[in-house]
Amino acid sequence: MKISIITVTYNAEATIGRTMESVAQQTHPDVEHLIIDGASTDRTLDIARRYPHAIISSEPDKGLYDAMNKGLKKATGDYLCFLNAGDKLHSKETLAHIAASLPSPQHGNGVAILYGDTHIVDDEGNFLRNRRLTPPEHLTWRSFRQGMLVCHQAFYVNRQLAPLYDTRYRFSADFDWCIRCMKEGERLGMENLFIKEPLADYLNEGMTTANRRASLNERFRIMAKHYGLVPTIIQHIWFIFRVLVKK
Repeated sequence: MKISIITVTYNAEATIGRTMESVAQQTHPDVEHLIIDGASTDRTLDIARRYPHAIISSEPDKGLYDAMNKGLKKATGDYLCFLNAGDKLHSKETLAHIAASLPSPQHGNGVAILYGDTHIVDDEGNFLRNRRLTPPEHLTWRSFRQGMLVCHQAFYVNRQLAPLYDTRYRFSADFDWCIRCMKEGERLGMENLFIKEPLADYLNEGMTTANRRASLNERFRIMAKHYGLVPTIIQHIWFIFRVLVKK
């Protein structure tokens, strides 16, 4: 099974090395690592070019999700995942374990999504904590009513059903994209497969964190689109109540 790892970069010289190294060290034999760079002006490309496995494209883009769409169009793997600069695959065996988890082609209609847990790490790659939201053993597109239960970096999608990102969303198009991937998989009668181990080490920072309010507003609109306005309002009332109770 061929797996495409897509890394979008822009002036990421401080963090790109650890991501490149984690992909280069994988024991799985068939990995495609696409570097979609937004015309960096620092040493990002120099560092990426040290790794002969990388397929590098560098040109100006119209933002993060435009660049991610470029990666989707270039990917040729059976499954694909997005790994940000600074993020790492959890172990050298991660992709091998994912590939080995797939059932035989004769099993049902196939697997839409393979997913697992994520560790949060600091700038040095040291473990900080587990994510507050944890992936359920049985995942459907309805599961994301509770929030983004699976981190984007631990969400491997069958390339044949992966849509392009909706670039009208500036901060949370990944939330919408994951729901649409799962909806399409369900429509095709495919299953989602839980990998019972951490799949990614996620750097404790990012555009969504830095723009939290705008991201939450977008997520509300995305939830209302997929789940309905009234259920989304009720769900957010429950979110607020849960926070107040915990205080």
